[in-house]
Amino acid sequence: MLSRIVSVSLSAILAENFIFSRFLGICPFVGVAGCRDTAVGMGLAVTFVMSLASAVCWWVDRLLTALGLAYLQTLAFILVIASLVQFVEMFLRKNIPSLYRSLGIYLPLITTNCAVLGAVLLNAQEGSGFFESVFFGAAAGLGFLLAITLFAEVRERLDYSAECPKCFEGTPISLITAALIALAFMGFRGMKIL
Repeated sequence: MLSRIVSVSLSAILAENFIFSRFLGICPFVGVAGCRDTAVGMGLAVTFVMSLASAVCWWVDRLLTALGLAYLQTLAFILVIASLVQFVEMFLRKNIPSLYRSLGIYLPLITTNCAVLGAVLLNAQEGSGFFESVFFGAAAGLGFLLAITLFAEVRERLDYSAECPKCFEGTPISLITAALIALAFMGFRGMKIL
């Protein structure tokens, strides 16, 4: 069981990273990754929501399947995710207002972040057990955190670099950098993890 959890975790963080391998959750990745502190805050918020959503949606999926309402799965998952995001937003507004302000519009957009919905849908499709679903959600969130933090670090360095040609400044060099990091992460796909 432990080896399966480690395998699922390493796969979700590296080999099947939601940003660099599955290309899910790109909006906050590009929008928030300009500052390391903001990127870490967004990554932690997504990790929390993804972990909790994986746990709650596992139970919701079982309930819907038992009632013969499996066709309502996506709608129910979106409602659960939206509720969790509201909880995170209220917590940040009250306890960490500076992070709440710096995340801006991207915080409510976690509700429609396809990475969060993708994690819970993948868990439901694969018929994973409860603990495996929660570990997959947490690991996928940590993979998101790794990707957004790594990209923020690179973008901060690019902002202060005088080596970048004028025509590549801003968005073009950011997209080229994201593509190169994604290529590096593709190297993990060939690894046999446990």
